[in-house]
Amino acid sequence: MKKTLLAIVLVFTLLVLPILVNEASAQPPPPPPQDIPIDGGLFLLIAAGATYGARKLYKQQKEEKS
Repeated sequence: MKKTLLAIVLVFTLLVLPILVNEASAQPPPPPPQDIPIDGGLFLLIAAGATYGARKLYKQQKEEKS
C-alpha cells in the first residue's frame, strides 16, 4: 500500500504539478499595438521630395541652356 501511494504521489508531483504551476505563473498577453499617425510626417516627406525634384529639373534645364 505504501509503495502504491508513493508511486501515485510521485507521478502527480512529476507530471501534473508542473503543468499547474506553469499555468499559474504565465504572463498575460501583451496589449494590442497602437495606431501610428502618419499625417504630418507623410506630408513633409512628399513636400521635400517635390522640392528636390523641382530643384533637379531646374538645374538640368539651366545646364541645357548653357
